[in-house]
Amino acid sequence: MPQKLSGSPAPADTARPSTGPPPIGLQMPALLNTREVARLLRVDPSSVRRWRAERPPQGPPFIRLSQRVVLYDAAEVRQWLNKHHSTQAPQRKGA
Repeated sequence: MPQKLSGSPAPADTARPSTGPPPIGLQMPALLNTREVARLLRVDPSSVRRWRAERPPQGPPFIRLSQRVVLYDAAEVRQWLNKHHSTQAPQRKGA
C-alpha cells in the first residue's frame, strides 16, 4: 500500500538528490561548440574544423564526445588564444 505524503520533508538518507547546480568545486566547465569557437575567434567554422583535422592538431584543444559531437572548454580556448598572442611585429628574413 502506498505511503501517504505528509507535510514534513523526507529524512536525509531517503531524500532524492538535488537537481540544482553541482556543489562548488564540481562545476562543469563552460563548453563551446565549433560554431561558437569560430565566432569567438572571428573565423569561419571550417577553419576550426580544418585546424582540428591537422596532424598534429593546430587549433585549441577539443573534446570529441562522438564522431559528430566536438566541444571546447572555454578556459582552454582562452589559454590557447593567450599563447598565440603576439606583442611585436614578425621579424623579416634578412633584416
